[in-house]
Amino acid sequence: MWDMLFGKSKGGRESIVAADDAQELADRGPELVDAAVGTGWYRDPGNQVDVAVAALCLLRRAASGDRASIEGGDEAVREVLEQARPDAVVWLASRVISYMDEHGFPEGVEPWLAREP
Repeated sequence: MWDMLFGKSKGGRESIVAADDAQELADRGPELVDAAVGTGWYRDPGNQVDVAVAALCLLRRAASGDRASIEGGDEAVREVLEQARPDAVVWLASRVISYMDEHGFPEGVEPWLAREP
């Protein structure tokens, strides 16, 4: 399924090292984010927003391994987002917020949020 979504260019390989995965995902990341603009997500699972977010998650994992740190994966994602169009980053951020809200994030962190007296 991932090959279908992301179009791995080096077909036939049984394993791809973290550096190769990270580079492939970093190269395609900005175009995937840009392609997500205007895409709905509520009724169309597997849409361009889902593809872009999944690619960024996989980039984070691969780059963390390649750079030998979790922060390295986060940095790689920021580098891709800096290359994408600003309106595409805003569109993608709204999708991420929607997803987190619908999966209970506010309630999950509520015990740790400071309360006003």
